[in-house]
Amino acid sequence: MRTPKSWSPSLAIALLLAVLLPAPVLAVAASTDAPASQRNDTGDSALSDQQAINREIQLFRGSAISLSQAMAIAEALHAGSTTADVSFDGASHAPVYRVKTLHNDRVWQHAIDATTGRIVGGPAALPVKELDADDRSNLAALRAVRQRLSDAVRVAEHAASGKAISGGLVRERGRLNFAIVVISGSELKEVILEPPGAAGRK
Repeated sequence: MRTPKSWSPSLAIALLLAVLLPAPVLAVAASTDAPASQRNDTGDSALSDQQAINREIQLFRGSAISLSQAMAIAEALHAGSTTADVSFDGASHAPVYRVKTLHNDRVWQHAIDATTGRIVGGPAALPVKELDADDRSNLAALRAVRQRLSDAVRVAEHAASGKAISGGLVRERGRLNFAIVVISGSELKEVILEPPGAAGRK
């Protein structure tokens, strides 16, 4: 697979994990030894979860604005900002992208309408110093690497042959990674990308 020149081929895709949608309710009910009343509750819960997932995916697929466009809209609000976390939210009154951007010493939270690209509501900002130690460490590492979350989204969409629905930072064994969830066909796939130079950053 070809990756952009800014990504080291040996580090670009650390893991591509396909996460299948929840199993059919009948399979869940048939595999448990719980009493019938509990099996029904479990089945109802699984059905409800599956319906919520299906609804979210349907809304996402019908959105005129992509995740990458939502990030660009949010970043344009503060020159020099970079996205630290983004996700599609179909549970609100109107589907939106929730975007957190880092600018100077603040994390800004924006809601971008998934249909029009307009800003929904006012921005909220939180000083970085008020975050917990892990979040501060991740944001410091994000500042230090050349790659941006938008770069990771492009690589992940190509690798998983789909469209990204969320992305953010994760730290595993001391390494900062970008974790991107992509909808590919009927599956949700998580692509983990390690930016060059992120290893060992605390």
